[in-house]
Amino acid sequence: MKEPHRIVLFAVIACGIGIGVGVIIGYFSHDTSIPEPKADPDASQRIMDEIKAENIEAYLRVLTENPHIAGRSVDEEDLVNYITNEWEKVGVKVEIHPYDVLLSYPDEADSNILSIKMADGTLVNQSHPKEAILDQSQDKPGVVNPFNAYSASGDIEADLVYVNYGTIEDFLNISKIIDLDEKICIARYGKIFRGDKVTHAEQYNCSGLILYSDPKDYAVKGRGVYPNDWYLPGTGAQRGTVKQADGDSLTPFYPSIGTAWYRNETKSELPKIPVTPIGYDDAIMYLEKLGGEEVPTNWRGGMNITYRYGPGFAGEFSTSMMKMHVTTKNQMATTKNVIGYIRGSVEPDRYVIIGNHRDAWVFGSIDPSSGTATLLEMVRSFGQAVKQGWRPRRTLVFCSWGAEEYGLIGSTEWVEEFVKVLGSRSIAYLNVDAAVTGNYTIRVSGSSSMKQVSFDAAKTVSNPNQNEIANGRKSTYDTWLHTSDGDEPRFVHVGSGSDFATFLQLPGIAVLDFEYEFDTVALEISGYPVYHSVYETFEYMKAFVDPDFSCHQATARVVAEIARQLVDSPIIPFNVVDYANSIASDKDTMLFYYGSMMEENAIDTGILDEAVANLTTAARSLHNRIDGIDITDALAVRSVNDQLMQLERAFIDKQGITGRSEKSHVLYAPNLHNTYGSSAFPGLVDSMFEIDSDANQKDRWNELTKDCNFNKMDGLNGYASTHNIGIAVWVCLEERLLSV
Repeated sequence: MKEPHRIVLFAVIACGIGIGVGVIIGYFSHDTSIPEPKADPDASQRIMDEIKAENIEAYLRVLTENPHIAGRSVDEEDLVNYITNEWEKVGVKVEIHPYDVLLSYPDEADSNILSIKMADGTLVNQSHPKEAILDQSQDKPGVVNPFNAYSASGDIEADLVYVNYGTIEDFLNISKIIDLDEKICIARYGKIFRGDKVTHAEQYNCSGLILYSDPKDYAVKGRGVYPNDWYLPGTGAQRGTVKQADGDSLTPFYPSIGTAWYRNETKSELPKIPVTPIGYDDAIMYLEKLGGEEVPTNWRGGMNITYRYGPGFAGEFSTSMMKMHVTTKNQMATTKNVIGYIRGSVEPDRYVIIGNHRDAWVFGSIDPSSGTATLLEMVRSFGQAVKQGWRPRRTLVFCSWGAEEYGLIGSTEWVEEFVKVLGSRSIAYLNVDAAVTGNYTIRVSGSSSMKQVSFDAAKTVSNPNQNEIANGRKSTYDTWLHTSDGDEPRFVHVGSGSDFATFLQLPGIAVLDFEYEFDTVALEISGYPVYHSVYETFEYMKAFVDPDFSCHQATARVVAEIARQLVDSPIIPFNVVDYANSIASDKDTMLFYYGSMMEENAIDTGILDEAVANLTTAARSLHNRIDGIDITDALAVRSVNDQLMQLERAFIDKQGITGRSEKSHVLYAPNLHNTYGSSAFPGLVDSMFEIDSDANQKDRWNELTKDCNFNKMDGLNGYASTHNIGIAVWVCLEERLLSV
């Protein structure tokens, strides 16, 4: 019998964050005054001045010369050696960490093909296995045909049904009018993670899924397409993984090293249906022939057709079937992480980590190589500063991850291998993936404790846009604020989709993610148009995104300044009040949607308000204490820094969220139905999803009410009050969730 799985559902910390070492070291110390090493007051400006746009451009040209998919020689040998050499040239110590993992590739000798099978067996309207070469820069060996990694292989014939974006709401709506059992569904890219679309299709027993990029989401009517403009041409197709779990599928929760036990692939939770992507030039051949009712306005894309649900085709194709021929295969390969470090001079056992993944589906000039080039220039700048006499107080760690595109594999395996060390020593992880997707404004997201240091850093960086400067917005911060709603720049939590995820969800390390983006509101497109296609080349970046690489330079400077403050500031620049305020806001939002239902079902949420108030009071008390600290008292400084480091760790439940054991942060986790998005109070939100329309609604509420016990945790509260350390889980709702 499966044992009940208990999680912390409301874990609200009233914090001054004194877990473990922070209590022992420093608070009970006597006179420990020692001379404080003097910080270099000019280091910030020297590091920023050293970051050159032309160097980033040169790096990007090298990185995008050839396709560099994970597990193959260009990425795992050529670029690993290139990055290693570049880092060692500036004095950075480098280690290589290899992992043997399960990857996935298309069969180049037997391409994935879609077609319509006529009643007599004739195949018509076959899809194009390759994207058209529109510029000679794309005509290189090593370009893999469009595919979805970890798709099941097979030949499927069935009626076709259009499911819009394939969100859970889309499937709920269409399942009320069409039986999706054993149908082939076609969904447009956008809104949510592609892997969630596959999960939803499997939940509704679809036999296959076709993914396509609709021009409404990746082009603008009346504008040109690449190579004449930056929008996606009709032959462009988005590659990408459809695997849900992060890390290697064969060694969950453990690193894929030589001593690892690998489970059988049949036991892994990989997609069970065939999936393949196409461009809109192919998609129109199938969508224009669909029968059935017309879809509502918000389901209509940008092609000049009447969008219909199906099932099946109409007219002369009414007796025809959709056919999928998918030959994608999984295979073992070695991926490598390049890890470099500059050792700290005062606290070498405290780490500030900056990372970017190296692998790309094809050339990857935006994702990830704009970030790789940015990271290379930051490392060079830090290395030059060290040569000129700068000595960081704490250790800087630089990471070039392998196989991120396959589900954050390189970073996840590394964190799993060193989780104990990272959990006890790491201050923060700063992630730079697609560093520049546009030239509109910077976007920073992540742990709210680092919101203020992000604002402060952005204020020191000159605006890369001359038009913005002419309008009085001289700094990167000014444009960030101007393009946001409210009295401060937009700063949101992270979900998943890049290498920050495992750092937050496993050891509980504070994270930030950076991107200089396009105007998402004005352009009304789902993402930068050529995402994961063969057209994402150096020439594309140079012509349409950041011609002078000034946005790359600004992004690098913001990240470098945050990193410098984190390694050099005697007191780690975390703002616990910001974190408390964020929790308060998220609590209000959660109760707006679910509070009434919870109260109606005898779940008293009033104690949550008290808990957040206690949290905010404790946070302010901690900062008052920090304001009065003697920074020449090394142990007092160490004590409070240890408390600050433990902030995110306090929300980690090693049992994980019910049904999602790999997600351990009980306050913030990827959304259950959109991995890219973030959910606050994820255990509660997961359990409440569609509860009001469940056939067993009464039983679900009875079970939820029975197990929702708000308990003051006396031991921890006593620990909190002792010596005014202020660390406690003030309120904890422990519950056993039903499988929803």
